Amino acid sequence: MKFATRAIHAGQEPDPITGATIMPIYQTSTYTQQGLGEHKGYEYSRTGNPTRTALETCLASLEGSKFGLAFASGMAAIAAVLSLLAAGDHVVACDDLYGGTYRIFEQVLHRVQLNFTYVPASDTSAYEQAIQPNTRMIWIESPTNPLLDLVDIAAVAAIAHRYGLLLVVDNTFASPYLQQPLALGADIVVHSTTKYINGHSDIIGGAVICAQRDVYEQIQFYQNAAGGVPSPFDAWLTLRGVKTLAVRMRQHEENALAIARFLQEHPRVRTVYYPGLESHRGYALARRQMRGFGGMVSFDLHGSVTDVATFFRRLRIFALAESLGGVESLACHPATMTHASIPAEERERRGVTETLIRLSVGIEDVEDLIADLDQALRG
Repeated sequence: MKFATRAIHAGQEPDPITGATIMPIYQTSTYTQQGLGEHKGYEYSRTGNPTRTALETCLASLEGSKFGLAFASGMAAIAAVLSLLAAGDHVVACDDLYGGTYRIFEQVLHRVQLNFTYVPASDTSAYEQAIQPNTRMIWIESPTNPLLDLVDIAAVAAIAHRYGLLLVVDNTFASPYLQQPLALGADIVVHSTTKYINGHSDIIGGAVICAQRDVYEQIQFYQNAAGGVPSPFDAWLTLRGVKTLAVRMRQHEENALAIARFLQEHPRVRTVYYPGLESHRGYALARRQMRGFGGMVSFDLHGSVTDVATFFRRLRIFALAESLGGVESLACHPATMTHASIPAEERERRGVTETLIRLSVGIEDVEDLIADLDQALRG
């Protein structure tokens, strides 16, 4: 089956008892057993729940795998993957990545003797050069957050496997509709399902999809042991959202490309970061490893942080808010919002300046969105 069909049907057969077309919300914590050791596949909803199973099956299918796990948040999913490591292990990571990921790396896991080296995201050779004898994992985002740089996933996967390392790809910005890292050689894919997969800004969730059964079973053990799982209702809402992922992503991308081209010509904009622009250094790579360019656009504004604050105050349709991937358009100031946990000097070195603005372009009428940006920029 093609992607859009799997998004609607994978793991979601009609209910065998009632014939309900839509997966029910199994709002239960426990399950009655027929006898000692005799049950119908479920014992306790931290361990497993039919609604969550349907979501895990669907998301695994969309990433081209059989091994999917759902979590209560994107950060819970990230923590689950990192549970594969032990004290003294080393991770090579791209330097442009979500601030929450940096926070758990440096402020949580560094305290338990995990070590991290950051390399320029698009410099493939830098990943190999940073490998140490105790390296166990390479961690990348592509496109990156918030500068929308591109990583050659297949090339980095080849490096990782040459050294016996796991390659983890945070695929949140692209979504499985636009990019499938497992097909490019990655071992593990992480998502914040809060974002494009759910698409409606009404749940918090995460997912891990694995290429290998043994890795999946280790993370599944952690999922049950730590218990950071989504509620049945959140799993159901995510299933409902993912049904329209394909059609939403096409509209997100169409709007984002139009906005990127508008911003590129605007006199108050210094730089536009969007892989769908031919001027973007990752444009050719994006065309090769992605189905499309996505709905995220970042840009540097001429002026000061005061000018940035004025821009945000003048917005009428774009909401000043964290998160991304919903049907509504959002504008974010990474330096004080999503990436505030990264020290200021380090943020500036990486290009996350005080004048950087990140847009999550929604699916509203693009003429209205451009008009809103135009009037805000004129302020």
